[in-house]
Amino acid sequence: MFSQERSFTDWQLSGFGNAPAFLFRTIESTHSLMKQRASAGEIAPGTLFVADTQTKGRGRHERTWDSPAGKNIYFNILIPLDGIPLNSAPQITQVAALTFAEVFRDLQENANAQGFGNRDIGKVTVKWPNDILCGKSKFCGILAEIVFMQAQRSGQPQEAARPALSMGVGINVNSEPKDYAHLNRAVTSLKDICGQNINREKLLQMLIGNFERAIGQFKAFGIRPWVEAWKRMDQFIGARGTIVVNNRCTDQNRDGNSAGAIKKTGRIIDMNDDGSLLFECDDGKIETVISADLEI
Repeated sequence: MFSQERSFTDWQLSGFGNAPAFLFRTIESTHSLMKQRASAGEIAPGTLFVADTQTKGRGRHERTWDSPAGKNIYFNILIPLDGIPLNSAPQITQVAALTFAEVFRDLQENANAQGFGNRDIGKVTVKWPNDILCGKSKFCGILAEIVFMQAQRSGQPQEAARPALSMGVGINVNSEPKDYAHLNRAVTSLKDICGQNINREKLLQMLIGNFERAIGQFKAFGIRPWVEAWKRMDQFIGARGTIVVNNRCTDQNRDGNSAGAIKKTGRIIDMNDDGSLLFECDDGKIETVISADLEI
């Protein structure tokens, strides 16, 4: 995993079930393109889009995701939802976060064992709902959206649109602090965590393979086993935090007091069996939070 990588255009990748992978040196957003092509029935379930850089990368709630070229991983995978209820689809991002975090923690422990790791940065951990951090510094974000794939069959009646989940992932792999100095928030990368460059192609091959197996287990057993594993890795249960409960929270208003950034401070009690958050507000009210951001 710490070997030198080959040219981006030579990467050998595939999506779920050996579905095709498409490599883009430069693209506006893998997420936007996948949503467009999936909705038009132009790509198959399991398809993988990978970019070397994005000019309009985005995270949750339309926030900007910085995408420097030649350093990180930006990809979208079109996850078929056959056998998965639509109301369970959001849990897939939590399965992904834990699956990826376990790979990253193994990398960190391997680097530490070899004497290269940054032991002052803390441990790789997960933060509800689907962020991956080291200490309190984020280095992997996940964005997902349900799309309905139109069947394209010439000469035959058109089938009903099938749902799928377009999941976008941004991972800071070999970027450096100077790449994020303008963000004014805690950000790190796998290079900083492990003390050496990571082979992005090999890392992505492992992430996709592990995630495909995890989806099979999720179909069979549901979210509960993942919740138990999440609790073992989560370092923030019991800590104070702030939930941002308005989906209009953007880069521009998230730190202000506008109507787009409604915040509640309190204590993180637990993660429920369905993946939601149990949160005690400072006024004593206990809330079950299904969709929000969590600030630590």
